[in-house]
Amino acid sequence: MRPSLGELERVVMDRLWDAGRPLLVREVADALADRSLAYTTVLTVLDRLARKGFARRERDGRAWRYAPAASRDQYVATLMLDALDLTGDRDAALTRFARSVPAPDAEALGRALADLDRPPDQP
Repeated sequence: MRPSLGELERVVMDRLWDAGRPLLVREVADALADRSLAYTTVLTVLDRLARKGFARRERDGRAWRYAPAASRDQYVATLMLDALDLTGDRDAALTRFARSVPAPDAEALGRALADLDRPPDQP
């Protein structure tokens, strides 16, 4: 199983995903001002996210900028695949999932599966 996100890590990742650009540690800390977190706490969380592979960082002078290593959608898809790995009967789990999702989600899933059969050059 792949590394997972703790509650504070998820909150920080939400800020990175929502930003749409790499953020300085100070910018992430400011975005989390309602949580009254110390700058060093935010720095530690961002460093941990980079070590786990959830975020990437790049130098900006003496500071670091952090960005998500993958999109939120990719992360959620990975969670779903990890959940499937927990079952001994993937077919049964997938069938139960497909029968339990709301109709709009089932339709989106059907479209995604249909797109898998379409050659890449067709719309």
